[in-house]
Amino acid sequence: MIAAPVSATAATRLRVAVVGDTLLDVDVSGTSERLSPDAPVPVVDVRTDDRRAGGAGLVATMLAKDGHQVTLVTVLSDDARADELHTLLPDVRVVAGPSGVATPVKTRVRVGDHALVRIDEGCDTPPVPTVTAAMTAALTGVDAVIVADYGRGVAAAPALRDAIAAVAVTTPVVWDPHPRGAVPVPGITVATPNASEARRFTDLAGDGVPFATDAAAALVDAWDVRAVAITLGDRGALVGRRTPRGLDARFLPAPSVTAGDPCGAGDRLAAGVAVALAGGADVPDAVAAGVADASAYLAAGGVTSLLAGAPATVLAVPGADRDALRVVHRVRADGGTVVATGGCFDLLHAGHARTLSAARALGDCLVVCLNSDDSVRQIKGPERPIMTQDDRVELLLALDCVDAVVVFDETTPDQALRRFRPDVWAKGGDYTADELPEAVTLAEWGGRVVTVPFHPGRSTTRLASALAAVG
Repeated sequence: MIAAPVSATAATRLRVAVVGDTLLDVDVSGTSERLSPDAPVPVVDVRTDDRRAGGAGLVATMLAKDGHQVTLVTVLSDDARADELHTLLPDVRVVAGPSGVATPVKTRVRVGDHALVRIDEGCDTPPVPTVTAAMTAALTGVDAVIVADYGRGVAAAPALRDAIAAVAVTTPVVWDPHPRGAVPVPGITVATPNASEARRFTDLAGDGVPFATDAAAALVDAWDVRAVAITLGDRGALVGRRTPRGLDARFLPAPSVTAGDPCGAGDRLAAGVAVALAGGADVPDAVAAGVADASAYLAAGGVTSLLAGAPATVLAVPGADRDALRVVHRVRADGGTVVATGGCFDLLHAGHARTLSAARALGDCLVVCLNSDDSVRQIKGPERPIMTQDDRVELLLALDCVDAVVVFDETTPDQALRRFRPDVWAKGGDYTADELPEAVTLAEWGGRVVTVPFHPGRSTTRLASALAAVG
């Protein structure tokens, strides 16, 4: 079963400043069927040569594709590759000081899914760059700041550090550190090192959640930051915060996805955390949102989803939709049958469980179309729902018979159904299939509508009334 928390990267257009080192990333991929006559090395027949902004530029690209208003605060050379970076960032406001060195380039060569070699050009650590007044001024008036430190000195510049510290008093700041970079500015909201980076920063040994708990505690004190989130790859993240009673440590598991190239997952996570914080989430919930965004990014193809012409994945398609579409695609690729059902599912009870189980038995996966909180209020009145849509999603996904959930805002699921076109629409009730309003929609692509056993006497409204009477 694929977990599908609704992405916390909201559809609100935010003003986000990304601070850090910008590189040019080049992905060369092709095939290899012979060895070179000059040496026993493979010959790669190049099929694609994809270029994108890397480092802080990758974070800015992600956020711009999400629909946010992004300012990239960085340093750039005056060479042709810097000009190319400007071209690769058409929707980003770039505020750049002089780097004083050539634009760094990282070229990765892949054959199929196999990484063959990475070639670095101009990637030696340069001196700490000069910071312009325009660079520090760009941090004012934003909803969130992300520091994407790639160890090339931007995050170490004193003037920028002072500006970030001033902004952090009132604005969420997420710091994604680098082992060769600067330590985070004291007072920032959350730092997001991965486990390998945390080992280098702390010299602690160990693995998994016990190590991450100790490392988070050590780094919260050493860096004097509000929280540290140690990311643990496909396992999730451990958030440590100092409280009057000691360290509050929370493990946030990652959704189960099939992922390939992990490049950019940490950047995607940091971006998701910053957007969620700007939307009012507390640190654990924001990190959970970042973990979900990183998982969805990897499942969508990673950096390949950011190429020119690729669709944006966060604003246009909610997180639950992404997981449902992946489930549907996988089942259809195997020749299976996609089943869907829908409802409010406010206070899950035995009748719901039996109906969902019967629906799942009709095919090879079950997608639940769930009325959003707003939709439930339109149908059932201002006192409903009793449980929020996030809780209802989580409870549905805890059932073995549910493979994915799609949340919809309308009073009927017709638009949601048109997005993934199930083969079967199943509903529990004491009426015939042709009476169901979704029958007309399913007919558009030849889908079938069926009813599954109805269980009288089991009702959310009746249960809610009974609970109210007891209360």
